[in-house]
Amino acid sequence: MKTDLAKILSVSGQSGLFLYLSQSRNGAIVESLVDKKRTNFSMSSRITTLADISIYTEEQEMKLQEVFEKLHETLGEQDAPTSKAPADQIKALFEQAVPDYDRDRFYISHMKKVVDWYNCLKNYASLDFLTDEERRAEYEAQQQEA
Repeated sequence: MKTDLAKILSVSGQSGLFLYLSQSRNGAIVESLVDKKRTNFSMSSRITTLADISIYTEEQEMKLQEVFEKLHETLGEQDAPTSKAPADQIKALFEQAVPDYDRDRFYISHMKKVVDWYNCLKNYASLDFLTDEERRAEYEAQQQEA
């Protein structure tokens, strides 16, 4: 099954990634990708979809989905180094997968988040992502059913 990065959430102050399930009275009902536990995050939580995240490159910004795809091309079926790996090892991976990343604005702290998210998606979801067209078609089909 394809992963829809518009429904995969990062929540500030929380480790891991979450799947958006539904809206609640005061926030969002989500499920942890790792342990499948459901929880409710309030509207005051800083919630970001992975589809809305980009990294800086020399020319422009690159969507996180494209970064994940480039990491997958580079790594094949291997996991990425964890965020606990030496910084040099993580930087070397990005230099190989995304050689034009902006070294002045894309920090090692960002790289660590990206490799952790990559491993989480690889192990608990899928690295086969919905395209914008597929997402639109899915949305339109849901609207017709309603």
